[in-house]
Amino acid sequence: MGDWPGARSIELQQQREKYVPRGMSSTMPVFAASGQGATLTDVDGKVYIDFATGISVMNVGHSHPRVIAAIRQQADQLVHSGAPVMMPEAYIRLARRLCEITPGRFPKKALLINSGAEAIENAVKIARQATGRPAVISFHNSFHGRTLMSMTLTGKVNPYRQNFGPWAPEVYQVPYPYEYRRPAGMAAESLGGSCVEAIRQLFKTTVPADRVAGILVEPVQGEGGFVVPPPDFLPGLRKLCTDHQIPLIADEVQTGFGRTGKMFAIEHSGVEPDLIVLAKTLGGGLPLGAVVGRSELMDTTNPGGLGGTFGGNPVACAAALAVIDVVLDEQLPARGIRLGERAMARMRSWFERFSIVGDVRGVGAMIAMELVADRTTREPAGAKTNEILRYCHANGLVLLKAGLYDNVIRLLFPLVISEQDLDRGLDILEEALVAATA
Repeated sequence: MGDWPGARSIELQQQREKYVPRGMSSTMPVFAASGQGATLTDVDGKVYIDFATGISVMNVGHSHPRVIAAIRQQADQLVHSGAPVMMPEAYIRLARRLCEITPGRFPKKALLINSGAEAIENAVKIARQATGRPAVISFHNSFHGRTLMSMTLTGKVNPYRQNFGPWAPEVYQVPYPYEYRRPAGMAAESLGGSCVEAIRQLFKTTVPADRVAGILVEPVQGEGGFVVPPPDFLPGLRKLCTDHQIPLIADEVQTGFGRTGKMFAIEHSGVEPDLIVLAKTLGGGLPLGAVVGRSELMDTTNPGGLGGTFGGNPVACAAALAVIDVVLDEQLPARGIRLGERAMARMRSWFERFSIVGDVRGVGAMIAMELVADRTTREPAGAKTNEILRYCHANGLVLLKAGLYDNVIRLLFPLVISEQDLDRGLDILEEALVAATA
């Protein structure tokens, strides 16, 4: 393995400690130099299999030739004009494409901005303007970003909320159906319905339905630990929203663009959201987010109420158009299902072999295992999780944790990864489990 981190990474780490704030942390103590397909290379020349993809950004892999070509071609023509000044042509092409591919059999419009958090902020603005109501409901264990509103909507205190308050008003949270950690005595088959019922109780005890501008939900919780809700949850949530004329907002920032085996995760449920929030893979590595939704909702805001200096940057739009073509042309959602099944089979074998593996779950290529110190009590194995991560990083696998207790190992490999690289990455992870439980 040699010395790790390498000399250049150690030098950069010293500069980082001097010039970069401590709150801007990184999972790994090395620094990226280049990426290709499913691999990253650090500044010391060490090559890693990438099971993180920049937090589900590079679903089409690093340096995909069609995406790079689109970026170069657009950069030669126009880098920036400012959509609020003279909208670039690529903005219109991408907005139309997003309206075509997102779920919903109704007229839609699309707003382009810079990030997932910014998209969340704008979705809330649109919902409030459209309904004339102030309140927004989100879920425990959720993650929606690090701006004021998106932090307020996020259902995990550490590290996201810290002492950054006071929080935005009129935000209310309810339980998300987390089967592995469902309340004692509650049957799994009643969990989804119980979480929907919790919203009805909220309407009676805390905020009336006619004050609620929107309900924001992740079809599969991402940073919360890849929590997949039971099949009745999203349809039940859709019915509740329809009954009370509340816009349903789907946060597909981490789940979108083939990650779960569908273009968008909410398609597994057959539910059509009123607004859908996109980012991460959308930009192919460039900063880009979007809100796509019902035309009648999107059009309620007066001119100048939406937008921003860099939103819909033409280079980012060109990258996004190429990403969408790659995902569809190369049938990456279907490939994600096949790769996910291959990885899931290995992880289930680990459940049988290692008592530290308390749960294996996921959908498509969005899969994870939750590590526990004791399967009976389900006490989180936080220290062992960190030990496993360190082993993987040092041995050439980029890997992330997640979850309310930071004890979930999540897999976010590129959907273009070869079976050979996938298997090698899983081999490293298995070696880490062996070392941690020896």
